Amino acid sequence: MTTIASCWLVTDGRIGIENEALGLAEALGVPYEIKRVAPRPPWRWLPPRFVPCPLASLGPAAAAFRPPWPDLLIACGRQSVAIAAEIKRRAGAATFAVFLQNPRVPTTWFDLVVPPLHDHVMGPNVIETRGAIHRVTPAKIAAGAERFRAAFAHLARPLVAVMIGGASKEYKFDATDAERIGRDLARFAESNSASLLVTMSRRTGEANAAIIRKALDGPRHWVWDGQGENPYFGMLGLADAVVATVDSIAMTSEAASTGKPVYVMGLRGERRKFVEFHARLQADGMTRPFDGRLDSWTYPPLDDTGLVAKAIRARLGGTR
Repeated sequence: MTTIASCWLVTDGRIGIENEALGLAEALGVPYEIKRVAPRPPWRWLPPRFVPCPLASLGPAAAAFRPPWPDLLIACGRQSVAIAAEIKRRAGAATFAVFLQNPRVPTTWFDLVVPPLHDHVMGPNVIETRGAIHRVTPAKIAAGAERFRAAFAHLARPLVAVMIGGASKEYKFDATDAERIGRDLARFAESNSASLLVTMSRRTGEANAAIIRKALDGPRHWVWDGQGENPYFGMLGLADAVVATVDSIAMTSEAASTGKPVYVMGLRGERRKFVEFHARLQADGMTRPFDGRLDSWTYPPLDDTGLVAKAIRARLGGTR
C-alpha cells in the first residue's frame, strides 16, 4: 500500500462521534489532523443532500478546508456529511474518503461507507459492522491495567467493571431508574461476592449519579468521581466481567472487544436498531442480559475497527 502521508478526521467534535474517527485512524497507524465542523444556521438544519455550498456554510472556518487535500479522509456524524462529500468532490482520486455510520445520502458520494448492520445500508462500497468503531485495543487495555493495578489491588475478586449511561432519545433515565440500578448492582455484588468498578457518563446526570454512589458506598466498590486520570482502560483490563447499560452501542462494543463476559442492563424504552444490535451480540455469544448472575464464558473479541482498517489497506493497496 502506498504510504498515507496525510489524513483528515472530519467530525462535529462530539466525543462519541470523534472517537470513532480516531479509533480507525489509530488502527491504520496514519498521521492525522482533526478538523471539527460547525455549519451555520440555516444550513446546519438542512438534510446533507440539500446543503448548496457545504464549505461556505462554515463561514470563516472554511479556510481550514483547502488544498493540498489529504490522502485519506475519515468523516463521522451528520454535520460532517456534506462537508466531507464536498472535499471528495473537489479532491477527486487524490483523496480516499471514508464515512463512518449511515450518511443518509447515496453511498457513491464516498469511496467507502462503514455503517452498522442494524442501519441496513447496501452498496458495493459498503462495509457493515456488528458494532461501533472505537479506540479500545488490547494494548491500551493492558497498559491501563498496569497503571491502575495498584489502585484497585485492595478490591476482592471477582472484579466487575460497570459502565452506566443515561437518558437519550431512545431511553429514559431518572431518579427511579438510578435507585433501581444502584439496588440491583448492590445485590449483584453481594450475591456473587464481587467488587464493582463503576464509571458513569455525562448523560447519567449528577443527581442520578449521586443516588448510585450512595447505593454502592463502602470499601467493597470503587466509583469514579470524574477527577484525575480516566480509569476506563484500566477497568476493562482488570475486570473479570463487564456490565453496561443498554443505551450505548459504543459502550457494549468496547466491552465486547475484551473477550470477557458482558452483561447488558436494561433501561426504559427502546429503538429497533438497539434491539437488533443487542440481539445479534447475544446470538453471537458475546453478551447476556443482566439478571443478577455472574457466569464465565469466552468468545472471539469483537474487532470491527481492525477489520475495517484491514479492508481500507486492501483497497488502497489496489488503487494508490
